[in-house]
Amino acid sequence: MLIIPAIDIQGGRCVRLRQGDFASETVYADDPVAVAEHWAVQGAPRLHLVDLDGARTGRPQNLQTVRRIVERVPVPCQLGGGLRSEGDIRAAFACGVQWCVIGTQALLTPGWFAALCQAFPQRLWLGVDVRDGLVATHGWQQTISQTAEDVLAQFVSWPIAGFIVTDIRRDGMLAGVNVEWLQHLVRQTQLPIIASGGVSSLQDIARLCQVGVAGCIVGKSLYERKLDLRQALAWAAAQSHGDRR
Repeated sequence: MLIIPAIDIQGGRCVRLRQGDFASETVYADDPVAVAEHWAVQGAPRLHLVDLDGARTGRPQNLQTVRRIVERVPVPCQLGGGLRSEGDIRAAFACGVQWCVIGTQALLTPGWFAALCQAFPQRLWLGVDVRDGLVATHGWQQTISQTAEDVLAQFVSWPIAGFIVTDIRRDGMLAGVNVEWLQHLVRQTQLPIIASGGVSSLQDIARLCQVGVAGCIVGKSLYERKLDLRQALAWAAAQSHGDRR
């Protein structure tokens, strides 16, 4: 299982929000590039970059920072936040990211997303952000009348990389993962699912390994030093080795 550090960028700084609330920002570093280099040195297999300004405005705002990160770290990066036009997605790929995470526009205009999936097969993750059972859009500021189950059923046969599923109520709260819900979603699709929201301990990672998700995105627990990345990676690798035997 992949353990993927999150780097959320707002105003050019590395921050974390509580439950996606833009008014509850905690700044962890002034230089997201240095943070990316730190996680790469710690052994991160991938980085999850989020342009929070882009998520709120609907257009990427931090692509220069993203480009600098990609140029400085030797691990692949995925980017989400405000990618709602083909031009912006192409610009993101031009920065060197390996995958783009699309949420709002894919859900609102599936035909547009279908064309992009054909242009970039297996390079687009579908972001499924859920608050109180319903999928959220527009930087988590709005909701639509669909559940995660609805979305997975709709897109399960599309040539996407997989689904990144976020439990918004647990995001940035160190509240633990919603294991039963994630297990239900994993059973619904053969596509990879990356879990996000609430990962706070090795116990959470152990539970996610048992559920069968392809990976998890970890943010606040790393920045608050509740979870040690090297230890978590070593533990997950040992579990994987044990499973193969």
